Amino acid sequence: MRTLIATVFNYSLDGLLADEDTDFWKFCFGLPENSRPDDEAHLEFLRGAYAHVMGRTTYEGTSEAMMSSPDHPFSELLTSGRKVVFSRTMRTAEWAGTTIAAGDTTEEIDKLRKGGDGYIIVWGGVRLWHSLMQRDLLDELHVSMFPYVAGEGTRLFDGVPKSYELELISSTPSRSGIVYLRYRRPR
Repeated sequence: MRTLIATVFNYSLDGLLADEDTDFWKFCFGLPENSRPDDEAHLEFLRGAYAHVMGRTTYEGTSEAMMSSPDHPFSELLTSGRKVVFSRTMRTAEWAGTTIAAGDTTEEIDKLRKGGDGYIIVWGGVRLWHSLMQRDLLDELHVSMFPYVAGEGTRLFDGVPKSYELELISSTPSRSGIVYLRYRRPR
């Protein structure tokens, strides 16, 4: 069965995601890891995914960015990869290789998990992450913790179960002070 991994980028020390047009957003995208995201280990992780899962808002932003920036390190990877967008309102998807999952979230994830080894990367958004946590479907959570106290932004863990135990797999600091945290959900 395939592993479901949520990737959380641009996360502050005070538990907030970088919302567009905030000082924290500007800080995040001023660091080399975001302004030039070409780390070979990270690209290899993305290449190895069976599928890339997104909510509608994340899909719309990512597809627009990748289709308009073919030189971005993620562009070819994501454009040629299998993408699944969870949405009950979308009817068509313009980005090649995209399937729309509009049914029951648990059933749709179970379909993706069957049929082999490997992993599925969940890019977001917050509502999708919440939905997957509430259903206890995530196997791993990869968080990029930035050295920043944001004070404003979107709370990642609002609305999730009261108790959600995780085991640390690894923690790796970057030269810019970002700490990459990998957690596993104990089963």
